[in-house]
Amino acid sequence: MGNLLINEPPLQVLPSLAVKLDSADKALILQQIHYWLNRSSNVRDGFRWIYNSAAKWHEQFPWLSEKTIQRYLKDLEKRGLLITGNYNKAKFDRTKWYRIDYDALDNLGSALGLTVPTIGTERPNGMGPTVPTNTNRLPETTTETTKENSAAVAAPSSIESDFEEIWSAYPNKKGKKQAFNHYKAWRKKSAKHSNDYLFNQLKLYKQYISQNKDWYRPMDGSTWFNGRFDDEYQVSTEPKHEGREYWTGG
Repeated sequence: MGNLLINEPPLQVLPSLAVKLDSADKALILQQIHYWLNRSSNVRDGFRWIYNSAAKWHEQFPWLSEKTIQRYLKDLEKRGLLITGNYNKAKFDRTKWYRIDYDALDNLGSALGLTVPTIGTERPNGMGPTVPTNTNRLPETTTETTKENSAAVAAPSSIESDFEEIWSAYPNKKGKKQAFNHYKAWRKKSAKHSNDYLFNQLKLYKQYISQNKDWYRPMDGSTWFNGRFDDEYQVSTEPKHEGREYWTGG
């Protein structure tokens, strides 16, 4: 059997939806969002929502560039099929949250002369059945990660709270937004990148600041979080003696 035939979990979509949207890719994106909405635990204002970074969307649709995916999402939003929101804990975090306007989708189906099946999963807003979906999908990367998945990459909400924890301990709070972006990128590179490591590095850095406070000032937060936490500093472990010391012989 050829390697390009189906030997992996497929993505499914109704051809009629692809025709109406003039794009099989847009239809697949909408279908995938519907799939994750049915499994999301992020309920805001009576609706389920999902959120994802452009990089994570790209993992689910690897044949599309990140810019193309963002353009398709924007088009689905303009058509009224996607509704966006911002429920991020950090005010400077502009990650978009998405849900489907199922009324608008029903109107689209009516225009095509389609009827909604009487079997399938419940709508995320609890308003009745929807088209059945394939349950064999890619691991979720947005809201409900398993222990195995979360060990590899921290969930967005976890990253934000972890950042706030160490940011509160950093002495120079200039450039918070840039610092968060650097921190988030660093955390996502490896499961070994943790706050425990940063707190240990910050402890050494604070000792260096304290021992050289006559001339040294802590760097901006945006600078330290941009990899400067890996800098090595010579920190004295000996107690500092005031005044001149004299040799007494003996």
